[in-house]
Amino acid sequence: MAEDWVLIDRLQVAYPDLKFKKGRKFAFRPPRTIIVGPEEPSSGLLLLHEVGHALSGHRDFATDVGRLKMEVEAWEKARRLATLYGVEWDEEVMETELDTYRDWLHQKSRCPICGLTRFQTPDGQYHCPRCESL
Repeated sequence: MAEDWVLIDRLQVAYPDLKFKKGRKFAFRPPRTIIVGPEEPSSGLLLLHEVGHALSGHRDFATDVGRLKMEVEAWEKARRLATLYGVEWDEEVMETELDTYRDWLHQKSRCPICGLTRFQTPDGQYHCPRCESL
């Protein structure tokens, strides 16, 4: 964890408006709080990802695809930060983390009645083209 806190100290100097708090898992709490999870091999990347959310101005999302888009954007920001702060980039970590959202989105979009993929309207509601046309 000491290595993470060195990185946090550097980030705090660069971004004094961000607040870092210890927690059970890495997370971003808008508008400026980064929750620092337990140390693990990819904790530096997870930390930079959460900082990526803050630097991107992420607050909320209207649709689930919008959430996935925000996750991708935060990972791309983390990639640039990793270069800047000397954190080894691991593409597999990013893809594994994004897969959790892709899997979540796939599961959530399946119609519980017929199993067809539903679409989500801008108001956040899911609609099944098959079941709603009956």
